[in-house]
Amino acid sequence: MAAPIEFYFDFSSPYGYLGSTRIEALAAKFGRETTWRPILLGLVFQVTGGRPLPELPLKGEYARRDMARFARLWNVPFREPSKFPIPTQAPARAYYWIADRDPALAKRLAQALYRAYMAEDRDISSPDITAEVAAEVGVDRGAVRAALADPAVKARPRAETGLALEKGVIGSPFVILDGEPFWGADRFDQVERWLATGGW
Repeated sequence: MAAPIEFYFDFSSPYGYLGSTRIEALAAKFGRETTWRPILLGLVFQVTGGRPLPELPLKGEYARRDMARFARLWNVPFREPSKFPIPTQAPARAYYWIADRDPALAKRLAQALYRAYMAEDRDISSPDITAEVAAEVGVDRGAVRAALADPAVKARPRAETGLALEKGVIGSPFVILDGEPFWGADRFDQVERWLATGGW
């Protein structure tokens, strides 16, 4: 059986959000499973020398236009959040805590968190908002809020980001497909072609 497609993303990444709306259908088309792995882009930037797009002259303004255009192209609800970017420890912690028990539910939570931030302008960097969104997909709010304060849960996103860096993950979204890396939602056509052909 083929290994799952690895989907890496940061909850503050609009392009990660766009990728999250396509990765499951793309994998299912070819009978593949996926593994979702939230990362912390701030730690990635420490290694790559990157910076959040809004901080980059000219490029930041272009990206704002491109993200909205991309969302319209894929018919994905999007409005740039009023607070952008945000730290994403809380949603990443919640995701991994749930994923250890129910990976399918964790994916639904990730999608709900992304929608909350990227379409509804809810600040998911807040543990309370993250717990609120988790409750909306059927997870006990109090249990999530307690988990977010657990030292082991708090350490998980940093550890996962370290493992991602060891695999060469440099941004969000980032797909690893049978050992082949693809960076960016605009590489999903290549991902689909690779799945269809076995590579080139």
